[in-house]
Amino acid sequence: MSRPPPAIRRVVLLHGIWMAAVSMRPLAGRLRAQGFEPEVLGYRSVAATPQAAIDRLLAHLRRGGPAHVVGHSLGGLVAVQALCVDPHVPVARVLCLGSPLCGSGAAAGLARLPLSRLYFGHSAELLINGCMTWPDRFEVGMIAGSSPHGMGQWFGRFQGEHDGTVAVAETRTPALADHLVLPVSHMGMVLSREVARQAGRFLATGRFDRAAPGA
Repeated sequence: MSRPPPAIRRVVLLHGIWMAAVSMRPLAGRLRAQGFEPEVLGYRSVAATPQAAIDRLLAHLRRGGPAHVVGHSLGGLVAVQALCVDPHVPVARVLCLGSPLCGSGAAAGLARLPLSRLYFGHSAELLINGCMTWPDRFEVGMIAGSSPHGMGQWFGRFQGEHDGTVAVAETRTPALADHLVLPVSHMGMVLSREVARQAGRFLATGRFDRAAPGA
């Protein structure tokens, strides 16, 4: 017997820095199989400012009905910042995937190197500072990774668990509705079946499934 569809089916997906919209298609397909109606929104993560990405997201959200938003890495920061810019945007829940809401140590380390602007473009400030709060009416969840494989470890020293790019501690803030750590890397989480399953659970209920998660 199939499950009833979620109350809000529309889900807008945002990719991370240096990525393209195509990187979110595997996750979009798995959310579609769970009864959602995903829309992958591309934006220029390096060539344009985060404000341009926020404006693009808000305009896209206003053109449709109520939605959830899923953002990977920088995409999650863009989504949360959008809630602060327009507290009345028709969004119910936001799910961040490995987003450094408390600021990225790896980004701060890389920003000290010559020519770092070529890597970050205009996104360095948002990645380094993060975004720890947002209007209370929004439920924001976080899936963090604990598989330490990624280039971020070349530029920053991590304290505790990390996904190779972002430390688990950098993803925690008291404002979150729920937080879950899975054994996935920063880049691997958008390909993970378990991340997709947990994403669907959070979007439908506002909480993650604590029963023996795995990658």
